[in-house]
This record gives sequence, C-alpha cells and structure tokens, in this order.
Amino acid sequence: MQNSQSAPSRRTLVGRFWSSARGFWLKEDRVTAWLLTVGLIVLIFIQLGVQYRLNIWNRDIFNAIALKDGNAIFTQALILLPLAAATLGLAVIAVYGRMTMQREWRAWLVKHLLGRWLAKGHYYQLNLVRGESLVPEGRMTDDARIASDAPVDFTVGMFSSFVTAITFIGVLWVVGGDITVGTSNFSIVIPGYLVIAAVIYSAFVSVGMVLIARQFIRVSEATSQAEAEFRYALTRLRENGESIALLSGEQEEQRGLREGLRSVIERWRLYARQHMRATVVSSSNSLLAPTIPLILCTPKYIAGTMTLGEVTQAAAAFVLVQSAFNWLVDNYPRLADWMASARRVGQLLLAFDHLDTISKPGEAGAIKRTEEAGAALRLRDLTVSLDDGTVIINDADATIGLSERVLLLGDSGTGKTTLLRAIAGLWPWGQGEIALRTGAKMFLMPQRPYIPLGTLRRVVSYPLASSDVTDDKILELMTSVGLGHLVKNLDEDVAWDHVLSGGEKQRIAFARLFLHRPNLIIMDEATSALDTASQTTMMTLLIDRLPNAAVVSIAHRPELDAFHDRKLIFEHRPGGSHLIAKGISGHSTRASIP
Repeated sequence: MQNSQSAPSRRTLVGRFWSSARGFWLKEDRVTAWLLTVGLIVLIFIQLGVQYRLNIWNRDIFNAIALKDGNAIFTQALILLPLAAATLGLAVIAVYGRMTMQREWRAWLVKHLLGRWLAKGHYYQLNLVRGESLVPEGRMTDDARIASDAPVDFTVGMFSSFVTAITFIGVLWVVGGDITVGTSNFSIVIPGYLVIAAVIYSAFVSVGMVLIARQFIRVSEATSQAEAEFRYALTRLRENGESIALLSGEQEEQRGLREGLRSVIERWRLYARQHMRATVVSSSNSLLAPTIPLILCTPKYIAGTMTLGEVTQAAAAFVLVQSAFNWLVDNYPRLADWMASARRVGQLLLAFDHLDTISKPGEAGAIKRTEEAGAALRLRDLTVSLDDGTVIINDADATIGLSERVLLLGDSGTGKTTLLRAIAGLWPWGQGEIALRTGAKMFLMPQRPYIPLGTLRRVVSYPLASSDVTDDKILELMTSVGLGHLVKNLDEDVAWDHVLSGGEKQRIAFARLFLHRPNLIIMDEATSALDTASQTTMMTLLIDRLPNAAVVSIAHRPELDAFHDRKLIFEHRPGGSHLIAKGISGHSTRASIP
C-alpha cells in the first residue's frame, strides 16, 4: 500500500522536526532547558576569558625567551599553572553541561515521539501507510539521538566561534596593525591586514568544502535509510523465526539479507568517498592555517616592528579566528549526518500529523465516529477505503443491539478484518459513520493475541498492571479457561510468546476478556487455534459471563453458528464489497439492517 501524500521537501522535513523539538524549551521541561542553556552561555564567556589570557601569556613567554629573561620565564611558568587548571576544569564542566542538555533533550524528544506513536493506534496505522515513515523504531532511537545531540554541539560551537572571532579579530587588528605593500615609487597601506587575510582564507576554505562535499547530506541520508531497513529485516527474521524454521526458509532469508547488506555496504562506500573528499579540505586547512600567519608576520618581525612574542600571539589569534570562521569545514560531515536524521524524524512527525488529520471527525476521507444511546453499534452509509481512496467496503448499513451476537462471513479480500479495524478505530480511511453506544467499553480479540514481555502474571493481566489484579482473580480466570496447570508459573519471566501454544494464547485472550468485562466484543478468528470442544467451552463461558455484551466476530467454523444470532455476509461487487444480512439458518433477510 502506498502513501497517498506527496513527498515533502527536505526543508519542510527539517522545519517539521524543529517545530516539535523546540518544545523542550516551551513545554513542561522548559525550566531545566533554560537553566542549562543559560549555564552553557555563561560558561562560554568564562572560557573565552581564560583563552584570551592564555593568548596574552603566549606573547609574554616568547618575549621573555627572546630577551633571555630567566625571571620573567619563571614567572610565566607559574602563571601557566592556574591557567591550565582553569582550562581543564572549565572543559570538564562544559562536557558535563553539554551532555546533560543532550540527554535531557533526547529524553523529551523520544517521549514526545512515543506519545504520538502510541496515540490513536498510530503504531498500527503506520504499517498500513507504507512510505518514508517505515521503521519508526529506528527514527525514535538512532535518529532521535543524532537529531538532538548534534544541534547542542553545533549551537555551542557556533556561538563560541562567534564570540571567539569577535575577540581575536580585535587582537589581530591591534597586534598585526598595518602593513605597507609596494615599491619606493608606489605603495599602499593595508590596515588590519591579518584580519583581512584571515577572512579571505576562511572564506576560500569554506567555499571549497561546500563545493567538494556538496553531496554529503544526500549520501548520509541514504546510508541511514539503508541501515534502518537492514536492521528492520533482521528484526523481522528474529520475530518470525519459528515460521521460517518450519518452512526451511533459511536460504531465501539469507538471500534477502545479503541483498540488504549489499545495499548498506554500497551506501557506505559512497559515504566513505564523501569523507575522503572532505578530508582533502580539512587536512589541507590543518596544514596551512598555522603557517600562513607566521609567513605574513615575518616582514614586520625582520623590520623590527613586531616582537617574537607578538608574532606568536598573532599566529595563535589567526588560528583561532580562522577556526571560528571555518566552523563549517570542521563540522560539515556531522552536519550532513544531523540533516539526514532530522529529516527522518520530520518524516515520522509528518506521518503522525497526516494520521491525526485523517482521524478528525468530519474530515474529508475519514470515517466519522460518534456515540449515541440505544444500540451497541450502528454503521451508517459506511464506506471503508485504502489511504489512496480505493474502496474496500461500500455503503454498509447495520445495527447491532445489546446482547446481540453477529457473525461476519465472506470470501477472502472482501474486507471483513478491515471493517473490524474500522470499528475499533484503527482504520480511519473512508466515509460514513460508526456510532458506538455512549460509554461503551470495547475489547478486541485478534487471531494472534499479543503476549507482552515479562511474567505470566503480566501476560494474563495485560493491558492492566499486574499489581492491579489479585492473585485470587488470576487463579480463578486461568482455571476457568483451562490454564490452571500454569498457575505455578505465574511469576516466571520467560519468553511466553514462544512457550505458549496458539491455543493457550487464545485461552489467555478469553481470560483477559472476562477480566475486563466489556459490553462490545470484536473477535477476529479468536478461536481458530482451539479444538472444537475447547471452542465450545470458551464461547459458552462468554455467553454465561457476559450475557449483555454485543459480539461482532469473524469465523469460518460452522460450529460457531450456534453461538450467534445472525450473519452479515460480505459479497464482492464492483466498487467495493456490500453487506447482505441473513438469519443464522442462512436464509437472506434484507440487504441492510437499519
């Protein structure tokens, strides 16, 4: 199934990421966010002060060396000790502050993404909207980490570079002064020539990096996507290991995984090429940057208008200024990685936005969900479609009363399971209305019940917390559904999803049903793994324990007719399946049930 949305631009994706990510400074954690932000800003200025004092020290120590002044050299050596201690201490504090902000921001962002993912069945609906939102777990782990870590480093680095450039441009201007270029007949005076040289050199290097590594962002994004898809394929293999083993599908799985690995390695080859191109610029810069100011200061040193200490001070200031200006050169590869991750998180957020929009009551292309008194469930002019508009079920009308049990039948592909998803609120696409009884408590029983991680006690109690259910209640429920032999294992934490048989899992689903006592039950082949006698026992228990609950079920066993009042049969027709109502004997009654 393809996503019907048009592909958003990269700028739109990054913008969508920021519109949510900035909530760290605007919502519930804003006090922590602003304290960390202000603390980092103050720390940058303190570090700048120490850095400036080291620049002065650099001048004084070399002047003392040039004058062979032992006392001055000893004094400067003593001054270095507190400066070094301050530099080290501030660096450690800066790492702590920066990583604390990254940790807190990531925690906030992931909680925000988890909240959107788990709301309104989005975790399920994203599987139906196949597109760029594929593999959301990768976007909430690796991509969320990179997308929140890098901006903190970038912001701290850029702000630090800005104030460093302003400060040491002043040093270059004062120490370097003017230089006269030309002959005795014609010469010009260049004021602040070291500042001009630093700006020109930095601009040249930055433009070179952009031109040489201009494909870095696109390649990084493609690499991240290939990694996520390969990881998803490995996860699916692990989760479906039993089925693969029973079918002896190892060779075919290996072929598929090798193809995925080949794609990953190819993307990494292109990624390495981009790194090599970027290294040409960054390594050249590392080689040239310290030597250029020495060459530029040599004429004034030879002329005696600049001391050795001033030469080394100017050289150090030049390196600091060009490093500040060349922030892009040093961070371009990481910037590319961040852009790729931010876009991937933005894609996930846009997918959530799309699902939220389509779920709004009255929204075009969305099924309207309401509550009203009377029947347990009403379907009014209900059309269920795919997200691209293809109709699955057309103009369905039905009413299911309290304590009524209705069986849905029809050929494969007529939309039975899709209708149950729509009733449950998991399938929003279509039009018409689904009306539930006011205050109705719904319970879904799929063919393969979900078995969470943890103890058997948690498995039976789910989705309630196991601490909310008494031992006596769990014992009674498990005994009633024929699982009394497992009571002794209630507090064992093993892989119950693999330990329990299909029939035992379905019995647990009935135990959960009797624990929650809903008044609207949706069953999708919920007894398919049970033998006939066990199926009869479970359905009899359902009727005895929940006599007033409405039941809508999909099943193909004829023995289940006895536990239902009537049938709704799906028939293939042009433009979508239609519902035909029949009595439990199979004789047609009317085309719809008002």
